[in-house]
Amino acid sequence: MSEIPSIPLLIDGELVQSKSTEWRDVINPATQEVVARVPFATPDELEAAVASAKKAWQTWRHTSQATRQRVMLNLQKLVRDNIPALAKSITLEHGKTLPDAEGEVGRGLEVIEHACSMNSLQLGEYAENAATGIDVYTLIQPLGVCAGITAFNFPIMLPCFMFPIAVTAGNTFVLKPSEQDPSSTLMLAQLALEAGLPPGVLNVVHGGPDTANAMCEHPDIKAVSFIGSTHVGNEIYNRASRAGKRAQAMMGAKNHCVILPDADREVALNQLVGAAFGAAGQRCMATSVAVFVGKSRDWLPDFVERAKNLKVNIGTDREADLGPLVSPNARKRVESLIQQGVDEGANLLLDGRGIQVPDYADGNFVGPTVFSGVKADMAIYREEVFGPVLCVVEVDTVEEAVAFVNDNPNGNGVAVFTQDGGAARYFQNMIDVGQIGINIPIPVPVAWFSFTGSRASKAGDLGPNGKQAVHFWTQTKTVTARWSAHASGINTTISMK
Repeated sequence: MSEIPSIPLLIDGELVQSKSTEWRDVINPATQEVVARVPFATPDELEAAVASAKKAWQTWRHTSQATRQRVMLNLQKLVRDNIPALAKSITLEHGKTLPDAEGEVGRGLEVIEHACSMNSLQLGEYAENAATGIDVYTLIQPLGVCAGITAFNFPIMLPCFMFPIAVTAGNTFVLKPSEQDPSSTLMLAQLALEAGLPPGVLNVVHGGPDTANAMCEHPDIKAVSFIGSTHVGNEIYNRASRAGKRAQAMMGAKNHCVILPDADREVALNQLVGAAFGAAGQRCMATSVAVFVGKSRDWLPDFVERAKNLKVNIGTDREADLGPLVSPNARKRVESLIQQGVDEGANLLLDGRGIQVPDYADGNFVGPTVFSGVKADMAIYREEVFGPVLCVVEVDTVEEAVAFVNDNPNGNGVAVFTQDGGAARYFQNMIDVGQIGINIPIPVPVAWFSFTGSRASKAGDLGPNGKQAVHFWTQTKTVTARWSAHASGINTTISMK
């Protein structure tokens, strides 16, 4: 039997074996096999990571934009060359299918590539003779040591939502990935070092709530970004804010897909199947509620049949549509919420509990599950299930659909399927949700637009990616300057000859 590997920390450019006495097993969710052990960093190890980042910032902040961008150019090439290895690691520890994992790496690449244009993103403003003989201009400068805390569901994409923009803007970074699937994140950080990041510019520490809280309160960390659950996100945001730091938290979701009766039926149903059940529903942008408007409700039996035909298997099966949930606790929670839906009177049209995958009896598998007759006060609607469970709501008009979506506390993502431009325009103007898809079910914007949200889905004014990310990771200095030419002995007389 081979020895189970211990995942190291990354501090000051070196892989460091932790001296922690607290370790967690990293589990293959398809087999329950222990594939690695991850440490919860000691306070001294976190301190060493922050100290390394603080020291590195003294020189990194003065490094030219061209040099920083060149590192990102190198990194995008290295990531592209290592897509198979990164995807394999994601699938091993998270469980999502290989095509889904490869797609995740691709979305992370978008952000790295966007960071390659930092020389135009970090431009200031200049006004000559704002007053007579006085010029006013702005400097867009890095903050210092920054930190990121990520959830388990996108171990490559979520770190890419944070450190590439931050370090290319001149900051240094301490990253804490999820302890459930940390190996691919560490691999990404090592590629960043290979690409040319100096020691200390990017550090990786592992841990749980104590490590995250210590990062929020550390006096040398200037900004904290978090992506994950609402409960943890609120705690991170509030703790960091109380400590005087800049903070952002992208949090919980209950994403709706509104289907109008004039929608292209084939497109709408096929897209809804993938959005609801892909990645076993473990996406913050997964569609967990379908709102069928008017006669589109007649399409529901067809949708259920399509969901029945999805293939559930281990993530390495490229023909699989969805793999296992990340942990036994995740599976138990999803199955418990399904039972609550039954107990509260929703109609269980398709039950994914008890699904059997040949040769993988111990896997955390839950198949596609569909409820109709769902009401807003039911647990399956109130809570973020984070599994392959779709709630179906039926209304008569688009106005009712908009009101229903807006009554939900969360405002992460929403979609509408229609062939009516007027209806789509009404929808996008009246809906109170951060990211809107029109005939697109999972409206995650490309990296040069900001990822956002509204209401309980977001804390902080600025989100990851796009212009907002540059603003979040930098500070603006405004300079008002007057220079006397006479003091330099310059003859300022202008000849008119």
